[in-house]
Amino acid sequence: MRAFVLTQRSQMLAAGGVAAAALWMGVCTAAMLISVIQGSNAERQVAQVKAQYERWIADREARLQGAAASPAALAAQVEQRHAALALLLTDAKAAPGAAQALTPPIAQALSAATAAADPVRRLQAVQAGQEQVVEAAEAFAQTRAERMRKALKLAGVAPVAAARKTGGVGGPLIAADDPRALSAELGVDPAFAERVRRAAADLSEAQALSDTASKLPLARPTAGGAQSSGFGVRVDPFTRRAAFHPGLDFPGARMTPVHATAPGRVTFTGMRAGYGNTVEIDHGGGFKTRYAHLASIAVRPGQRVAAGAKLGGMGSTGRSTGTHLHYEVWVNGRVQNPARFVRAGAYVLQGENG
Repeated sequence: MRAFVLTQRSQMLAAGGVAAAALWMGVCTAAMLISVIQGSNAERQVAQVKAQYERWIADREARLQGAAASPAALAAQVEQRHAALALLLTDAKAAPGAAQALTPPIAQALSAATAAADPVRRLQAVQAGQEQVVEAAEAFAQTRAERMRKALKLAGVAPVAAARKTGGVGGPLIAADDPRALSAELGVDPAFAERVRRAAADLSEAQALSDTASKLPLARPTAGGAQSSGFGVRVDPFTRRAAFHPGLDFPGARMTPVHATAPGRVTFTGMRAGYGNTVEIDHGGGFKTRYAHLASIAVRPGQRVAAGAKLGGMGSTGRSTGTHLHYEVWVNGRVQNPARFVRAGAYVLQGENG
């Protein structure tokens, strides 16, 4: 048997050799991993560049095919779009403010089409003009719907879902919730069909909200903007004590015409204690209005009246200090502040007049 004695120096040399070998293996492993990762990134970049070039080639081919399309096919597409626009604009033209909103883009489209000399370019100009008209119709419909919603909120009436129609204008647009089905029905591309559908739905909602607002007492009961007394607690002109005033007072000359603020049915005419000569109208949906201190009455119970119909002449009958109209609004048996409805009506009128 032989015995070997490892000195401290020998042990340190052996440990150094093992450490060097481990370091070398670590470096080689790291280099291999970096090479693999770089190769994977390079492959990914190559794939991205390839996909981008393929998209460019496909887009160029589509453009070339579009340029090579015959004028007859392009004209047929323009005609089909025109038919879809006709349905949309037929429903829009009756809305207040529609003419002012849609006339400029239509005129601009016609001008651009007339300026183009080449027939194909002329048809392409018409297509671009059609896009502008649809965009203007969308903006108008959205603005009008939002204005009607705000007007109802000003009046304290929530725009309920029942007031919203199910969408569309014209026969094929009534239930066309699927853009592909609408595209096939109208014979236009899906993107254009979807824009027409959205604009038609907004127009339909705006019209439904407008119909709801037209049944509410939003009009002014008499001409002129002056008010002599508001709604709420005030100093009573006779007792000089605080008392609740359930309406608005509109001063004016004797026999100044007093008008219905919404369509409805006259439910009462005659004398009421404190009110003098009075007319009351039921507008449906829980809404009622009262017109008091009249000098004369021009309607009778049971009569149907339209918004703006003359109810009588302003006076000072009943508990009154001078010629004026006392006006009240009731909702579901509870008196409301008429000022909210007057403000809402002014907001709607402002939008319709541009």
